[in-house]
Amino acid sequence: MGRRFDASTLVIATHNPGKVREFDDLFRPLGVTLKSASALGLAEPEETGTTFRANAELKALAAAKASGQVALSDDSGLVVPALDGDPGIHSARWAGPTKDFAVAMQRVHDQLVARNVSSSRCRAHFVAALSLAWPDGHCETFQGEIHGQLVWPPRGERGFGYDPMFIPEGHAETFGEMDPAAKHAMSHRAHAFRQLIDGCFRSP
Repeated sequence: MGRRFDASTLVIATHNPGKVREFDDLFRPLGVTLKSASALGLAEPEETGTTFRANAELKALAAAKASGQVALSDDSGLVVPALDGDPGIHSARWAGPTKDFAVAMQRVHDQLVARNVSSSRCRAHFVAALSLAWPDGHCETFQGEIHGQLVWPPRGERGFGYDPMFIPEGHAETFGEMDPAAKHAMSHRAHAFRQLIDGCFRSP
């Protein structure tokens, strides 16, 4: 059994407003007050880990120690086996300093074309690692995945990141077209979140 979260406020260690909105939707039923790292003026640490798990823990620990409060970090990304796993842990970096994911999606498409791989019906999956960290350095980390395929051109204005070019298995809509509630119920982040709630929030 993981360490229990017993505070009323949780720091979300991200400067990504899309992720903050998703976490707000996920945590609202639990009555937990969220504060984002950007709202607290916390610096973004350099992501030097080589896995989603390592980067999630690095960011959560940095926010917990800087704020003196329990912090949650997400490290997530799109994994395309035909691109040797890229963009993977570098998914946000592919969007450049302005976080322009239209640029990132175009880069995925262009690299697939360069390898003579169709960017429609190409297999891909999203990975999310969630790390809950305390100021004393303790971490609890959980990982979720969702598999599907890519589509080109991107479709939909909902979601964020690579959502408009990803169709989850068994569905016809991209995450960018899907109702947010439907996406939250099945996403990689939702899979990791359910493990987090069972491990650290619900009473045994």
